[in-house]
Amino acid sequence: MKNNILIIAALFFTTIFYAQNQTVIGKWKTIDDETGKAKSIVEIYERSGKIYGKIIDIIDAEKKKSLCTNCSGDEKNKPVIGLVIIKGLKKDGKEYNSGKILDPTSGKLYKCFLALDGNDKLNVRGYIGVALFGRTQTWNRVK
Repeated sequence: MKNNILIIAALFFTTIFYAQNQTVIGKWKTIDDETGKAKSIVEIYERSGKIYGKIIDIIDAEKKKSLCTNCSGDEKNKPVIGLVIIKGLKKDGKEYNSGKILDPTSGKLYKCFLALDGNDKLNVRGYIGVALFGRTQTWNRVK
């Protein structure tokens, strides 16, 4: 009887732990899709039921003090570190969509969706109009 209770408890906690890891929330290393090099660390978080992401570090030491000179509105000339680049995504099945992503290099705002690829990879797609017209980056979870 005690063994059954222990087995059930172990399965319960394993399931809870596994479910918590199946989320986009956390820190992610961005990888440039053209060069394959790491660019920055983005922290993805939830606020009021929506998903947001901000740049918390830049890998290249020479670019750490960069400003978003090509951005418009409130982001214009703000430091890239601390900039919220993922805005207002909602969970839709296994995807997060209906939000925007900002490219701090070009200053352009794109529609966006995120999809986990396993536990430690995140596919980030920015696009104009329909998802067919865009590009995807794969980010790696920071442990």
